[in-house]
Amino acid sequence: MSEQRNVSKPVQLWNSAVKAVKGENTGALVEQFTAEMTLVAEGLCEDQARLRQAVEEVRREADAARQSLRSEQQAIDRTIQENQRDIDRRLDDIDRRLGALEARKAPSAKIKNKGLMGQAIILAGIICGTWLAVTILNLLR
Repeated sequence: MSEQRNVSKPVQLWNSAVKAVKGENTGALVEQFTAEMTLVAEGLCEDQARLRQAVEEVRREADAARQSLRSEQQAIDRTIQENQRDIDRRLDDIDRRLGALEARKAPSAKIKNKGLMGQAIILAGIICGTWLAVTILNLLR
């Protein structure tokens, strides 16, 4: 009897599998499969719609960020240009002032140089005269 049970279990399993494939429950199985696949397809469609909305939102945010960066870059460029013009104007003013100072300083420097040269010549003359006088006095002794 135990052999008959052991043999009958696989046979019953086989028969139920054949019935499921061939027969009695096929309509119900197809209906159940169709319902489950419809549910999966609806879920996928909803997921895809949410993903499209998320992608559009990310695109809008990226466009807004890009526009903001462009505006900031233009403002920075304008500021740099204004600062460069201000620096150029200040350098021109400093250059003009320096030229005026050099023009005023040049004649007085020449006069000072002439004065120093004259004083050096006089000092050299005094030294030479003193040497000459000392040499003559030494010869007279």
